[in-house]
Amino acid sequence: MKEKSKILFIGGTGYIGKYIVEASATAGHPTFALVREATLSSPSKSAIIDSFKSHGVNFLIGDLYDHGSLVKAIKQVDVVISTVGHGQFADQDKIIAAIKEAGNVKRFFPSEFGNDVDRVHAVEPAKSEFEAKAKLRRAIEAAGIPYTYVSANSFAGYFLPTLNQPGVMAPPRDKVVIFGDGNPKAIFNKEEDIGTYTIKAVDDPRTLNKILYLKPPGNIYSFNDLVSLWEKKIGKTLERVYISEEQLLKSIQESAPPLNLVLGIGHSVFVKGDHTNFEIKESFGVEASELYPDVKYTTVDEFLTQFV
Repeated sequence: MKEKSKILFIGGTGYIGKYIVEASATAGHPTFALVREATLSSPSKSAIIDSFKSHGVNFLIGDLYDHGSLVKAIKQVDVVISTVGHGQFADQDKIIAAIKEAGNVKRFFPSEFGNDVDRVHAVEPAKSEFEAKAKLRRAIEAAGIPYTYVSANSFAGYFLPTLNQPGVMAPPRDKVVIFGDGNPKAIFNKEEDIGTYTIKAVDDPRTLNKILYLKPPGNIYSFNDLVSLWEKKIGKTLERVYISEEQLLKSIQESAPPLNLVLGIGHSVFVKGDHTNFEIKESFGVEASELYPDVKYTTVDEFLTQFV
């Protein structure tokens, strides 16, 4: 058995980061998390830190904005995975500089895990958000750093518990608001599965310098299909309220952050169909559930059952 790559996480205590860190440790990779001293003692992060400790994660003290600590941490590993939050997307150029200086990294996964940012039709403010990620891709390629970009589409735990209804805490049982005509297909993946697929790709030559798309067949649903599935589960027909693209664009313009960004991403996904309106070609991408048929992923159907 070939030795498993040592993996460094930057931003590992964040929303999606924690799932990927735990998937790494569970899969037997020597797993390192770059953390600030303050994070280790922060009450708000204590549950995540304790969980990492129980998984055998190694902590390296450092900071995205401290070049020396970044280079030192990177020199100890083979693969770097960034899961920094959206306020830090542009600052990942600091990771590129540190990887170049360290000179030992076999692969870099920048913080992506959403839409394929090279194939979106977004409006502001989502447009700028996606452009920042696309710009980073170009910088990684220009630096000659081996990479994998993970396009995980929508996080099931974020969208499905409310069926994408802004400002509510539970799935609708009377009426549901649908963006556009509800027909474009979107993809919803459980966060743990995103972690599993990402780590599977780390040492896989088939995913080198490619976009890894998480598009398992059981998780591809239009908004209308999603509502129908939910209606079947609760044995009740919901009133469907359709918001035209024009109305949605007006709402995006009139909303304050972060709602305008949330609605903008919703426009890209549910109106423009940016998860599924292109074909994955071998020249740029591979699909995770085809590469790893052994992964037993959670389907949308299974996921929604918990809310019935």
